[in-house]
Amino acid sequence: MGTSDTPGTVPDADSDAPGAPDAPGAPDVPGVPDVFDPRIYAAGIPHDRFRALRDHHPVARQEEPGVLGWPAGPGFWAVTRHADVVRVLKDAQGFSSHLGATQIRDPDPADLPFIRRMMLNQDPPHHGRLRRLVSRAFTPRRIDRFAATARERARRLLAAARESGGDEIDFVKAVTDDYALLNLTDLLGVPAADRGLLHTWTERVIAYQDPDEPPVLDAEGRPVNPRSPAMLAEMFDYARELAAHKRAHPADDIMTVLAGTELQDAELEMFFFLLTVAGNDTVRGAAPGGLLALAEHPREQRKLWDGEVGMDTAVDELLRRHPPVLSFRRTATRATELAGVPIAAGDKVVVFHASANHDERAFADPGRLDLARTPNPHVSFGDGPHVCLGAHFARLQLRILYEETRAVLPGLAPAGPPRRLVSNFINGIKSLPLRPAEPSAPRA
Repeated sequence: MGTSDTPGTVPDADSDAPGAPDAPGAPDVPGVPDVFDPRIYAAGIPHDRFRALRDHHPVARQEEPGVLGWPAGPGFWAVTRHADVVRVLKDAQGFSSHLGATQIRDPDPADLPFIRRMMLNQDPPHHGRLRRLVSRAFTPRRIDRFAATARERARRLLAAARESGGDEIDFVKAVTDDYALLNLTDLLGVPAADRGLLHTWTERVIAYQDPDEPPVLDAEGRPVNPRSPAMLAEMFDYARELAAHKRAHPADDIMTVLAGTELQDAELEMFFFLLTVAGNDTVRGAAPGGLLALAEHPREQRKLWDGEVGMDTAVDELLRRHPPVLSFRRTATRATELAGVPIAAGDKVVVFHASANHDERAFADPGRLDLARTPNPHVSFGDGPHVCLGAHFARLQLRILYEETRAVLPGLAPAGPPRRLVSNFINGIKSLPLRPAEPSAPRA
């Protein structure tokens, strides 16, 4: 991938270091480090930069230069402390998801009305109406019925990976990508023959900043927003056809439920888009990140393999360590103040989940992986009215995957550096070489 594909650093086997080191060229405190450039994240979460911002500039002005072919923007405020991130996420009246949508980069004004149809890009009370409709499909009972299928799938993928992978297994290619996608398509009710379409559409949307996914260019040679109407037309046509099929042939899946509600076609299409992208990439991003953290921290891995820590608390700590989403954008609806910094109406305000999850003000020794950590108020699934609707489903899948990994493999150890997604939005891992091995830390 060239210079932007900087490999992450694998700590020593017994290290409890706080993750990937800062990217080269990061300013020393008390400067204002750049946390916008997507290429920074190819080396992992820039913890040193976020720490400098939390300590000295908790609400910091960030430039938004043109990068990777995408045009420059007006700049934004980066919010990095846990308390401030939670405040912004909970205050939908003061910090809108609707005004400028939820991506750092401003959408084309012509596309904004279209993008605002999505529940993610709406504010109360309209957001609440749509959330209540779709929540009928996301009942714990329905989701739990998928547990047996997900468990068998995890067991099968892990066993096949161990049999064919030898001393080194790329867990993204062999396990986690298929695990996340196939679970999602089962839940949605997408026929097996069409599952590749969902993968293609998801890649187009989440990897648009990554050089491995070249952008679609318009007639003037400018990249086209993957969330624009033109780029989503194929997916939306499919969603309408699938909904019509489910009305004629109902089944126990989410699209059957949604097709039977009072959702308009445009709303149903946007739900399909949201569930396809967010539902896939939540687990697709979190699962390899959790496995990597376990491989890099054999002492904690040993505790989990020996049953010394509970799986539910371990899942939350691994989510804190590796949130699937790095950031979300809001737009200030009125002049206000945040951490003593004046914010003008219309300003872009971007919360960084990855920084909030490592805030020393909210977490004791946040750089240490502690699978028994409690309480654990991480914001990996957001907070406030937009807290992740599928969080229960995501936690279920992660718990099952880690349980089956423990059952099938003696343990995990790094076999090389991961390759990470070039993105300031999705905390993705494109390749994760690990080897089956007992944790090197001795038993207590």
